[in-house]
Amino acid sequence: MTTDYEEMFELAPVSLWLEDYSGLRALFERWRADGVRDLRAWLNADRARVAECSRQLQVLRVNRRTLELYGATDTQHLVANLDRVFRDAMLESHIDELVALWDGQPRFSSQTVNYSLAGERLDILVHGAVLPGHEADWRRVLVSIEDISARSRAERYAQGLFADSPVSLWVEDFSSIKRLLDDLRARGIDDFRVFTQVHPEFVVRCMQEIRVIDVNRRTLEMFRAPDKASLLAGIDQVFRDEMVPAFTEQLIDLWHGKLMQQREVVNYRLDGELINVLLQFSVLPGAEQDWSLVQVALIDITARKKAEAYLEYLGKHDVLTQLRNRAFFEDELNRLERKGPWPITVLAIDLNRLKQTNDQSGHAAGDALLRRAGEVLGKVADKPMCAARIGGDEFILLMPGCDATAGLQMIERVQSLVELNNSFYPGTALSLAMGCATAAQGERLELMVSRADTAMFAAKRDFYAAIGHDRRTRPAPLA
Repeated sequence: MTTDYEEMFELAPVSLWLEDYSGLRALFERWRADGVRDLRAWLNADRARVAECSRQLQVLRVNRRTLELYGATDTQHLVANLDRVFRDAMLESHIDELVALWDGQPRFSSQTVNYSLAGERLDILVHGAVLPGHEADWRRVLVSIEDISARSRAERYAQGLFADSPVSLWVEDFSSIKRLLDDLRARGIDDFRVFTQVHPEFVVRCMQEIRVIDVNRRTLEMFRAPDKASLLAGIDQVFRDEMVPAFTEQLIDLWHGKLMQQREVVNYRLDGELINVLLQFSVLPGAEQDWSLVQVALIDITARKKAEAYLEYLGKHDVLTQLRNRAFFEDELNRLERKGPWPITVLAIDLNRLKQTNDQSGHAAGDALLRRAGEVLGKVADKPMCAARIGGDEFILLMPGCDATAGLQMIERVQSLVELNNSFYPGTALSLAMGCATAAQGERLELMVSRADTAMFAAKRDFYAAIGHDRRTRPAPLA
């Protein structure tokens, strides 16, 4: 080396090694003479041969940065401890370097792991080249080593966050979808929403163009997939049916440049079970131009949706009888008064002997009678009818689009179902007092309900008179 080159070598900011590979070349020639053709297979058959190759390499010189990197006092100190530097995870990458030289390539590169003399792990990038003039003997090979430990630690940390995240994470490639949307723009499409309505097959095609690059462990658990390959093979079972409208909205947002999105969607596990998920979609930094790298986070909100549905159910239903409750009945009455259909008929219904049953047999027996009343009314309340429990022993049956004749026929039908119900339940018989009224368009439905209520209490008085009980005081009419 000239003085200038020696100074450049010594002061280089990366680790430099000048080595003699002539012994390795001689070893390769002997193996070729012995009939070795596939070096990789030869080395993998006996890993001791890799160590034999390493012993043929002679370190001639290293620079200052090399001594700093490995914590050596001088070249002799480093060379004497190379077995502590090159070990463990380096084996596979070293085979790659040897194969490159065997195949006649004058350069080689690899990413591997070394260790400092203090035992610290060093993630490194290795680049080697046979110097000009030594292609035939390999007596001078220059090897540079770049310390990428900090970057590798960051990558391992990020990979750990991805792999062990409690949220389902997907890394996907949307570049094909980007090209499809760009093609539509080039063809003059302006209103993409209208386009998707006219061409729903385009949305399906875009779904098919999603390429899944990676998923984490939580994803496999959430979708009950034994492994990534099984999940990807069944991806058409995961994204289907109810997913199409949500994906259409996702495409529309992308069309308008919204690269970060959030929405609730429906997916399916591989066993077919529906799951509600909160989808968070983002095109990752650096991929804004082609959408080649997209992260999708899915949070399972199935339990929350079930709880919301149950709360909504409680807001509209009577828990004991499973019929609608008073609040729903009042809303439905107001809606029918505005929109019909007319005529509208209502049955006011009261459970006979509830107080007597509660006093003599306990409230559990009274609740059983109420549930049985709910069974009967639930069977006759075909849509658009509405059966509701509006008080302790009071029920109502709204019949939109039905006249007075239909109301009287419904009373007969309910009575027959009551008789059938009593044949299945021993003990206290179920008995309902019913009154019917009909309203034409323009009439206040409150008045209709009041008339039905009056007729029901007349039937109730007749019932108690027939069995010799005192009449029950009539409560105030429904508001």
